[in-house]
Amino acid sequence: MKITGLKEVEQKVIKNKKGDIIKFISTKSSFYKKFGEVYFTEVVRNKIKGWNYHKKNQCIFCVPMGKVQFHFIDGRKKSKTYFKEIKITISRKKPGIIKVPNQIWFSFKSLEKVSLIANFLEKSHTKNETIKKSLIKNYLIK
Repeated sequence: MKITGLKEVEQKVIKNKKGDIIKFISTKSSFYKKFGEVYFTEVVRNKIKGWNYHKKNQCIFCVPMGKVQFHFIDGRKKSKTYFKEIKITISRKKPGIIKVPNQIWFSFKSLEKVSLIANFLEKSHTKNETIKKSLIKNYLIK
């Protein structure tokens, strides 16, 4: 089952014999609102990072290096898909962008030795804006 508002978008890759160009986000992107910050998260094979929840920020993810499986659980009590979950895998070889509305719990793990995730936020990250937990819906992350 899909989660309302969670969207996977095809990512444009411009092939180049000296090294490909991977288009992430532009002011012309349909999901772009405004710029807050971009940060990168490195993840090593089979180590899970999460659970994370942004109160007001939407996250826009891409994986420019490696292969990552994302796990999402809808945390919006008024949503039709409340507490539903979905897993999405994106990689350098299967490029994509995932737009995650606020109030969606997420975790992720690398399926390769090392992966890199880029996260685009419309507002700068603050400790008060993000909730982190180790247990959601019987999924424990150590």
